[in-house]
Amino acid sequence: MDEFRFEQDLVRALLAEQHPDLAALELRDIAGGWDNQLWRLGTELAVRMPRTERAPALLRTEQKWLPVLAERLPLPTPVPVRIGEPSELFEHTWTITRWVEGEPADHAPITRADAAETLAGFLKALHRQAPAQAPANPTRGVPLAGMRDGFTSALTLIAADASADAAREIWEKAVAASAWHGPSPWLHGDLHPANVVVREGTLAGVIDFGELCAGDPATDLSAAWILLPAGTASRFFDAYQDADEATIARARGWAVLRALHLISIGRNGRLGLPGGKPTWEPAGRAALERALAVNGDAGRTG
Repeated sequence: MDEFRFEQDLVRALLAEQHPDLAALELRDIAGGWDNQLWRLGTELAVRMPRTERAPALLRTEQKWLPVLAERLPLPTPVPVRIGEPSELFEHTWTITRWVEGEPADHAPITRADAAETLAGFLKALHRQAPAQAPANPTRGVPLAGMRDGFTSALTLIAADASADAAREIWEKAVAASAWHGPSPWLHGDLHPANVVVREGTLAGVIDFGELCAGDPATDLSAAWILLPAGTASRFFDAYQDADEATIARARGWAVLRALHLISIGRNGRLGLPGGKPTWEPAGRAALERALAVNGDAGRTG
């Protein structure tokens, strides 16, 4: 997490060892990151180095699959262009990627309504049937019933709020909705404000594909409330076209769960606790408010 950081000298040494043609480029620290620490390399590249136990496996997922998918995606993504292999200097893989220009949405929220069509177009392009060897994920694209303990725990964050009952009601409707029975499409798996970038008020890029997996698209469709401005969820689903009422209900349940997680991580940051991200609490509160709005502004949810 943020309290554990690598120094630039290590990155320079790794570049000189494995990618010497890039070693002289300007290297700048970039704030943020969860599983990986990030530097901007020159004007067009970035370096990502894993700093949590699970991060190397997430990077390997990106290295293998994102180049395959990126060509069909209508928004910029951090496509790996070079791979760093374990060495005596550093025992894990690391990656050099394309730089995606923009501000993370936890710092500069999406404000334009037409971002609904932009996000829908991105997810329609991504959500194609994944191959049998696509990675599975125990906490993404799975039936919501298996996440009940996590929801119950997260709900304690707002137990004293008037919104707690509404959050529980939306969650129960999501769990009760018909399960996903179609082919398993590709999922980003982690669409939240720190994993997208914004320029001029609209969605300008999608980053951090470490949770890439196959499963129920409702996980990604929760971004209608997690990312988009209030009042635009129905516009998003009209543009996406392929979500029935049950899928929208599950997506809204995912949105409530993910908003609570953002609030929790943000609160930890406000309190100065390890792993906290202060900017995530207001982003989570705003997402929860949108998801709890009457009918969730998704029209077909009824």
